[in-house]
Amino acid sequence: MTAASHATGQHAAGPHYRPYGTRARLGLIVPPTNTVNEAEWARMAPPGVTIHATRMRLHPDSHTPEGERRLYADIEVATRDLAAASLDAVAYGCTAGSMVMPLAKLTDYMAGVAGVPCVATAPAIVHACRALGLARVALATPYHDALNEHEREFLAANGIAVVTVKGLGIGAGGPHEYVRIARVPKDEVVAHALSADRPGAEGLVISCTDFATLEALPALERALGKPVVTSNQATFWAALRAAGIADRFEAFGRLLREH
Repeated sequence: MTAASHATGQHAAGPHYRPYGTRARLGLIVPPTNTVNEAEWARMAPPGVTIHATRMRLHPDSHTPEGERRLYADIEVATRDLAAASLDAVAYGCTAGSMVMPLAKLTDYMAGVAGVPCVATAPAIVHACRALGLARVALATPYHDALNEHEREFLAANGIAVVTVKGLGIGAGGPHEYVRIARVPKDEVVAHALSADRPGAEGLVISCTDFATLEALPALERALGKPVVTSNQATFWAALRAAGIADRFEAFGRLLREH
């Protein structure tokens, strides 16, 4: 080690040297048109944690046998590509595509490919609700009715009752419409989320990794007086914890502040 490296506390380059991501490197699989997921993860990442993303085609039909087959074929390629970067955890950042039962089936498969812990959005939402003690939630989404019903059934199958669900109808004409999700103005996202709440709900789930919600989280929780779980927040929380990073944050909702 040189005198300069002694002074800075940096070690000479070697097989475990990292110029960035000194605490953790997180891998992220993102649907092709998604422009919100990476942006919100980058804002949440603490010092020493880096995000490394790849894109994979959308699988909104993962609940069908053929759709699930295609999902697993693509997820293997994407996970293997990310694993080559020597990551500490990998996440599949798509809510609709990761609603696969049993809950750990997809993430266990990914972990077998990557050789590191793996998480996915739909299971992360379930784990986040359990961590917060939420058994009854309101659900706000940008989706159409059929996908909303699928998510309601998925959450119910994992012990979380959806007392009400409100969607914006995007995707009713086909998956090509999903590009519109990221174009919903932030104030409309907030108004939509607030309108979904009901007195019987213990918390609010805002679904979809392409729905811009991060900036609104503190204000939403104050206005509702209850926890808010979002797709990106829950997936990032799950990935960060899977990588062994226990940092807490004030600005990203009760989940990341307390768990």
